[in-house]
Amino acid sequence: MNLLLLILAPLVTAVAALLARSKWQVRWISFAGSVVQLILAFVLLFAFQNERGTGNATQMLFEQNYNIFPAWNINFHLGVDGISVAMILLTSFVVVAGVLVSWNIEKMTKEFYFLLTLLALGAYGFFISLDLFVLFFFLEIAVIPKYLLIGIWGSGKKEYSANKLALMLMGGSALVLVGILGLYFSSGHSFDLLSLSKMNIAKGTQSIIFPLLFVGFGVFTALFPFHTWVPDGHSSAPTAGSMFLAGISMKLGGYGCLRVATYLLPEGAKEYANIIIILASIAILYGAFATMMQKDLKYINAYSSISHCGFVLLGIGMLTKTAITGAVMQMVSHGLMTALFFAVIGMIYDRTHTRQVSEMSGLMRMMPFISTVFFIVGLCSLGLPGLSGFVAEMTIFMGSWENADMFHRIATIIACMSIVVTAVYILRAIGQVAMGPAKESFLQLTDAKWNERMAAAILVIGILAIGIIPGWLNELLKPASEVIMNKIGAK
Repeated sequence: MNLLLLILAPLVTAVAALLARSKWQVRWISFAGSVVQLILAFVLLFAFQNERGTGNATQMLFEQNYNIFPAWNINFHLGVDGISVAMILLTSFVVVAGVLVSWNIEKMTKEFYFLLTLLALGAYGFFISLDLFVLFFFLEIAVIPKYLLIGIWGSGKKEYSANKLALMLMGGSALVLVGILGLYFSSGHSFDLLSLSKMNIAKGTQSIIFPLLFVGFGVFTALFPFHTWVPDGHSSAPTAGSMFLAGISMKLGGYGCLRVATYLLPEGAKEYANIIIILASIAILYGAFATMMQKDLKYINAYSSISHCGFVLLGIGMLTKTAITGAVMQMVSHGLMTALFFAVIGMIYDRTHTRQVSEMSGLMRMMPFISTVFFIVGLCSLGLPGLSGFVAEMTIFMGSWENADMFHRIATIIACMSIVVTAVYILRAIGQVAMGPAKESFLQLTDAKWNERMAAAILVIGILAIGIIPGWLNELLKPASEVIMNKIGAK
């Protein structure tokens, strides 16, 4: 398969949306483009599995390499492994759902859909790039739309939130750039990820560069204590903006921590592993307890995202094949789950004009579909068996427990304890919002429209596909996890 199609599809969609003459055309062009991206993602999945099935054990498949800046040895080098394919699938699901949920956007419709599609383009490019300079370029493309989506279409303290998000992420990007340049100059002037992975970089150099890269990417994935942009950014963003922020953008950071920092600098990863585990454990518990104190549905999901992304970093820090596989599963699971959560919150807010849990009651009676989806995503968040959250978190716990020493066992137990806290705030929120007597002012509310039902169904299918039959995802990720573990040379 030609991976350039994954970049061309959103690019053509974005340009076509800007050239459209009516809002109706913009919506349908964006939807058609997102469906094409979803189809391409599945074509890639089947082509990838077919190549592996025929015995092709090459680390990266469908490679394309174009020399675009010979003086600096910068190449447009593309390729995918199982981890990349999983992240591309996640992105395509969230893009389709985000477009559908935004169907009624009236303010600057062209520009809104253009920015959503541009963000998708940055994510696809990031996940298929094998040149660190090009990877960084696509990372920055994915940052710009976030600022504008919040600043223009957001609500509440949108200017403050947009500026805070931009400054925090630009700070993280600066650390990533310094780390990438450090790799470039310490490796004989190479940005190529595969070439760098074959080099033996001095341990002292790794000790300096690894924290720059890991913290830089960690800012994107809510690494404690650089997580403060998450609640403000999510709460002020429009619904699709929140879906893209949590469902896609935060995964760029986790992918970078694993693919760039941990894979290329294994000695640095081993040196700082315990610190990563401590910070991840703090984020897991802090996020869970902070969520219990929230009264706003968006803040509930935002703080819970800090906790759930902590599991991703915990899995990476444990440095076992099972834990790393679980970390990627958690990225995919959380991307689907949190995108669905924000979509449902947006549907509820559009009808009730409030996000305060205390102001809602009995919505199941008027909005059975929305309330049912709210139940499903809530149960996924607390790790109910049969849903993706359970599979991902259990894989991380099992991989973490493989480390037999007391430190790793205690960290695993602490992470497990958060499940109880999660159950408390999730069940409390669901009970207050959906159950009980219906308020008189809510009796005339309507249930989900066709576009909202379709968006929710797409994400629910993804959650169930992982929760009920997780084997396909595990088989997709396992070879790539083995490559990383062989590089680390641990367990």
